[in-house]
Amino acid sequence: MKNIVGLKELRENMDTYASRVRRGESFVVVRKSKPLFSINPVEIEEMWETIIDFSKIKKGGVRIEDILKKL
Repeated sequence: MKNIVGLKELRENMDTYASRVRRGESFVVVRKSKPLFSINPVEIEEMWETIIDFSKIKKGGVRIEDILKKL
C-alpha cells in the first residue's frame, strides 16, 4: 500500500520524503483530496543501460575529448 501525502507537506519536507523513497517507500501525492501523482523508488537496474564500457577499450577509460573528436 502506498502512503498518502499532501502536496504542500511534500513541498515543505522534500528532503524527508526523498530519504523515505530512497529507503523503498512509495507515496501518492494529493491536492484537495484528489490524487495528482505517485512517487516510487527507482529500480537502478531499470534506470540505466550500459551501451559501451570504455574501460574495456582502454584501462582507466577514454577521455570525452577523444570520443568527441571521432564523432
